[in-house]
Amino acid sequence: MKRILPLVLSALLLTAVALPARAADKMTVLLDWFVNPDHGPLYVAEAIGAFQRRGLEIEFIAPADPNDPPKLVAARQAELAISYQPQLHIQVAAGLPLRRIGTLVATPLNSLVVLADGPIKSLADLKGKRVGFSVGGFEDAILGAMLEPHGLTLSDIELINVNFSLSPALYTGQVDAVIGAFRNFELNQMDIVGKPGRAFYVEAEGVPAYDELIIVAHKDTLDDVRYPRFLAAVEEAVQFMVNDPDGAWKLFLAANPDLDDELNRRAWRDTLPRFALRPAALDHGRYDRFAKFLAERGLIEAAAPAEAYAVEVGRQAGR
Repeated sequence: MKRILPLVLSALLLTAVALPARAADKMTVLLDWFVNPDHGPLYVAEAIGAFQRRGLEIEFIAPADPNDPPKLVAARQAELAISYQPQLHIQVAAGLPLRRIGTLVATPLNSLVVLADGPIKSLADLKGKRVGFSVGGFEDAILGAMLEPHGLTLSDIELINVNFSLSPALYTGQVDAVIGAFRNFELNQMDIVGKPGRAFYVEAEGVPAYDELIIVAHKDTLDDVRYPRFLAAVEEAVQFMVNDPDGAWKLFLAANPDLDDELNRRAWRDTLPRFALRPAALDHGRYDRFAKFLAERGLIEAAAPAEAYAVEVGRQAGR
């Protein structure tokens, strides 16, 4: 028996070596926009081998139209998409079969921005002023909620569509304020050109806190065994970024060398503390509160329970 056992073990080892490696499970993840520091954990996870160790091969695709990714996931043309919690509520209310399975950026980035040395010191000073926006419907609803505690309504201001030229419209004097400015980008952009801004944060002005960037899947694929592994890899990447932000930045740049500039360096620094440390974890109350807010503002007909928008897939399966 003592002589046979080593022979059996040797045979098993030889068989294992002879077998081809199991092919990685492929997934397509659609980004919400062009690659930027908001997507840091995705590219760091790839760079440190977090996806590969979990048997995943991920293809990231930046969309031609930022409105397309959730629609493509709803049509089963991709497994996952990066999207936004406020839009998810509206899309689900419109009938899209989507669910949030994870969080990438766990705090709002949206803000109302004015010139730091301008005349607007509080939101009450916006009376009679021009406010630029880029996305109608949702942003003006948020602005309306921000104005109410200061005794103002949307009729007290002039809304001007500046498309996506938020910061330039502000510092060139086309408008007195802009809503929809991301605090990790627009504020840095304004500072770099010598026109520093001051932000009024939506969550400090009457708007419930929400997840800015989320990961959405088709509601009929929530038992996909790849999802927990994907989220575990993203969690590993965020931990790596927190422990070694400079090293993570170099890994991100290695995959995206065209982003090596002052704006993206600052955005990386400012976004780092906002990434979800537990991407799979779900705060039901946050989704309940925001659905109620949207219903009160008339953006959805009625607030559904959190489960209609978001789920928590099994994290333990990803380890």
